[in-house]
Amino acid sequence: MIEFLFLDLDDTILDFHKAERIAIAKTFRELGLEPTEEVVSRYHLINRAHWEALERKELTREQVLTGRFETLFREYSIPVDPVHCARTYEGNLSVGHYFLPGAEAAVERLSRKYKLYLASNGTKRVQEGRLKSANISRFFQQIFISQEIGVNKPDLEYFQRCFARIPNFDPARAMIVGDSLTSDIQGGINAGMRTCWVNGEGKPGNAHIRPDYEIQSLDQLEALLDTL
Repeated sequence: MIEFLFLDLDDTILDFHKAERIAIAKTFRELGLEPTEEVVSRYHLINRAHWEALERKELTREQVLTGRFETLFREYSIPVDPVHCARTYEGNLSVGHYFLPGAEAAVERLSRKYKLYLASNGTKRVQEGRLKSANISRFFQQIFISQEIGVNKPDLEYFQRCFARIPNFDPARAMIVGDSLTSDIQGGINAGMRTCWVNGEGKPGNAHIRPDYEIQSLDQLEALLDTL
């Protein structure tokens, strides 16, 4: 029986892709740049690659936050300070929220039956701003943001530090739910929890990272849990 649920935030509860595109476009305009579809799409790919490098411990968080803009600006010969851009973008991203369809109601329903914990690799300032806007912190027993924890998903130590803060925790009665195979699912495997992949985009699986369960959206999770 599942008692403890760890939920990812970005692209599990909140639509990060939408928030990212809006924030990056606003940031570029504030810096006098035209946010063309090509540049915004390229930023998205560079950003994802940098965060995946963080998961593999190839980059630090600080290197990710500025390095993604350094790489983009170098590719397009854009004469803008990447540090200033990173700070501006972080401020824009921390404002507002966009729920994925059915996610807000799903979190509320799940909180009545399970002990919910938010597990995010995001930046403290950004995630706290978005959580306040979304008004969903009240549904979670605790919120674990990797920048505060001091270790990132999927590292086992991240989860060990989280588990140590939860009374009477048992990983055999826990599940992690998230959209990232390399962060959420691999992390859950490392920590000995059951895993559920939120694959809203119908992405192909990974032969090396196999989740226990797969759903398309968070509003399908309750029905799945009722069968366990």
